[in-house]
Amino acid sequence: MRSGEAMEQGLRDCCRSIRIGKILIQSDEETQRAKVYYAKFPPDIYRRKVLLMYPILSTGNTVIEAVKVLVEHGVQPSVIILLSLFSTPHGKLGLLPSLERCQIYHPGIPFLMTDVHPVLPTHSGRKYVRTE
Repeated sequence: MRSGEAMEQGLRDCCRSIRIGKILIQSDEETQRAKVYYAKFPPDIYRRKVLLMYPILSTGNTVIEAVKVLVEHGVQPSVIILLSLFSTPHGKLGLLPSLERCQIYHPGIPFLMTDVHPVLPTHSGRKYVRTE
């Protein structure tokens, strides 16, 4: 199971007729650069609001790359809604300049007004979201 899929079943339970696309992005271990391996979306994605579900933000590079892919497919940044559960301060700060036109929903945001745990959220992600 990849990270966004951990949130998918809850979304399907609430919104049964929702159309779901997939993006597989992997960050290089050494450089932290994100690379797109797979992207498949509904054909009319450019006419829809898009929920970008990414539960654990470490650097923010993967989310920034996902937004670039969506924009390349005709999605306007103003209709992209990022849903995230955990974040590092670095990940949160890294998103600000790149996603200024997107909507961001995260438990630790009213953006920069709330403390975020300074340790990378890798452990909780592996244990509770089962991304190992």
